[in-house]
Amino acid sequence: MKFVTFNIRCDFQQDGANNFIYRRPLILEKIRQEQPDLIGFQEVLPHVAAWLKENLTDYYIVGCGREQDLTGEAMIIAYKKDRYQIASLETFWLSPTPYVPGSRYPVQSICPRTATDVVFKDMETGKVFRVVNTHLDHECSEARKLGLVQILEHLENEVSFADVPVILNGDFNAEPDSDEMKPLKDHTELVNATEGIGITFHNYHRDDPKDPQCTIDYIILKGDWEYRNVEKWTEQKDGICLSDHYPICAEII
Repeated sequence: MKFVTFNIRCDFQQDGANNFIYRRPLILEKIRQEQPDLIGFQEVLPHVAAWLKENLTDYYIVGCGREQDLTGEAMIIAYKKDRYQIASLETFWLSPTPYVPGSRYPVQSICPRTATDVVFKDMETGKVFRVVNTHLDHECSEARKLGLVQILEHLENEVSFADVPVILNGDFNAEPDSDEMKPLKDHTELVNATEGIGITFHNYHRDDPKDPQCTIDYIILKGDWEYRNVEKWTEQKDGICLSDHYPICAEII
């Protein structure tokens, strides 16, 4: 399968020439060219989710907003209609009360954080597997670590489809060698398919010391997987980028 993690950038019309309305044609062109089987999107506001549903007609779009009323940014998973069947779907909040919408850790920013967890059956191969798409806190290292540990414990303690292979993806807002990423290294069964990928957050190539370019987007594998041809989507057209992050595409077998 072709799997993509894609922070699509929250659209508050704050990016001038790179506002979402100008990036949309390039995003559609790239997705239609590459035909990924699954895409984990981060920072998807409701109107962007509606646009994805309207335009990615070969895909189902699942996930809900992170706020108490289920609005706001969503962790969306898009999957090919003709290839995958859902066996299980849930959203949980990265907090001490994961099934209370809008909840968060006391140390984190004002932004609630979620994970979308979907178990799929590949109707071509019969393989059953889990995808967890997330976006860790942008301000607090401790909150990122708490959220990542929570996700890993969720995978360890999950009763339904407990032994199926896992694809964990998203924007972790943390460099590979940071303290908050250490929990991943404590789990030797986890494989970072994006190791050595280089900068993934490019900030539209602006030289901004307050928001430096960095490596923060990941595809992490657990279980019976092989991977190859892991690459960033770096397309630009007339100075317009796909997003302020490079989407990462991996072929996973």
